[in-house]
Amino acid sequence: MNKLKLGLVFIFIMAGIAGFIYLSESAMVIRLLSILTGFLLAAIVAKFTTQGQEFYGFCKESAEETKKVVWPNRKEALQTSGVVFAFVIAMALFLWFIDAALMSLVKLMMGQNV
Repeated sequence: MNKLKLGLVFIFIMAGIAGFIYLSESAMVIRLLSILTGFLLAAIVAKFTTQGQEFYGFCKESAEETKKVVWPNRKEALQTSGVVFAFVIAMALFLWFIDAALMSLVKLMMGQNV
């Protein structure tokens, strides 16, 4: 029975996409409604499959876990962003220096003007 439901999910998704393509002469709103209807029906049927119920449970647990996260305040976020920005600038300068030095070395080895 689960495979039949998953097949129905696939059919609804394909029907939504086919409706979007078939209605190419219609207004974009109607085309989007056809694809959204197909995906909505597929989601409703998928919720009653074993995989759909597991996914729904996973989503509920994920939402509960995000509520437990301690988000940084404005000051901490700005400080962390500043450190990251400074590191990026320092790394860019370091890599530019290494690149310039290696380019000079290659030119020197090839006998070109430095």
